[in-house]
Amino acid sequence: MLFELIAAVVAGVALAGVAMLLRWLSRGLLPKWIVPATAGLGMLGYAVWSEYSWFDRMNLALPGIAVSWKNEQTAFWRPWSYIEPVTTRFTAVDLKGVKRNPNQPALVMVDILLVARWQPVTPVKVVYDCQNAQRADLIDGSVSIADDGSVVGAEWRKVEPDDAALKIACAAG
Repeated sequence: MLFELIAAVVAGVALAGVAMLLRWLSRGLLPKWIVPATAGLGMLGYAVWSEYSWFDRMNLALPGIAVSWKNEQTAFWRPWSYIEPVTTRFTAVDLKGVKRNPNQPALVMVDILLVARWQPVTPVKVVYDCQNAQRADLIDGSVSIADDGSVVGAEWRKVEPDDAALKIACAAG
C-alpha cells in the first residue's frame, strides 16, 4: 500500500512537470491552475489503473493457478466502479501442488489460495472427494492421511457438483 501511495505521488509530480513545461512553452497562455489539476488527475488516474489492473497482475505473479471465484465490488467512493466493478479478492486452486493417492483416486488434495488486495496470500489445504462432491479443510492438527490414502478425522462438507474449485481440483492431476 505504501508503494502504491509513493507511485501515485510520483505520477502526480511527473505530470505536474509536464504541465509546467507545456505552460512554459506556451509562454503563459495556459492558466496556472493547469499544473495542480494535471497532478491531481495523474494521481487519480494511477489509482484507478492500479485498482483495475490488480487482478491481472496477481494472476501473472502467481503462475500455475486457476481462479475459482472472484469478488467484484462497487462503492460510492469509487464512482467509476458502477460502470465496471473492481475485483478486490479471489480464490484460486494451486495447480502445482495437486496430490492424488493411487489407492484413493476419488480424493484430491490441493491448496486453495485466498487472495485479497493489500493482504498476504493465504493458502488453505483442502481435500476434495470428487465422487461425493464434498470437501474437507485440513486446517487443524486433528486431520491426518492414513497409509491407504484415506482422510482420518476430517469434517466433510457437501459442495455443489458445479462448484468451480471442485471441478478444477478434480480435473487436475
